[in-house]
Amino acid sequence: MQPRQQSWPRIWLMTDERMGDRLWNAVDRLPGGAGIVLRHYSIPKEARAGLANRLSTIAKERGLTLAITADAELARTVGAPLVHNPTKAAGDLSFSRSVHSVAQAEAARREGAALLFVSPVFSTRSHPETEPLGSELAATIAKAAGVTAIALGGMNAQNFAALESAGFYGWAGIDAWLRT
Repeated sequence: MQPRQQSWPRIWLMTDERMGDRLWNAVDRLPGGAGIVLRHYSIPKEARAGLANRLSTIAKERGLTLAITADAELARTVGAPLVHNPTKAAGDLSFSRSVHSVAQAEAARREGAALLFVSPVFSTRSHPETEPLGSELAATIAKAAGVTAIALGGMNAQNFAALESAGFYGWAGIDAWLRT
């Protein structure tokens, strides 16, 4: 299956509950054309829908791309063009996957993923128990993907500069957008 063709952002913000109200400062720091992946897995469905609506409004105003994790119906409702790690077929929407190995990258490509978030490249506060892949293995996974690969895990613009020539299209982070 071939992924739907679209020009995806090179820079992404991955949201999570630990951000709290700092989420809005992080969104404000994003450059135009960046992307946001709404994760917030553990908040109630209604609160998540409200957060998705607010982010969708901001995304449209600022020219950002919004992805909704796992919930294709919510993505359609708020006009998000991407579902991240859908739990079932995304239908008419493009989808992305988080991958941590060559086998997962190849499987995601076969499924038709439009882009992959390869993680964790470096150690990260959001998953401190997970062993980082390191630059070399992450680059191998990115090349095996055969689709747009985004570096995730301990990423910022400086760390990405060293990875760009290794086959990554862009990078995503949390803490990079929280720091002043």
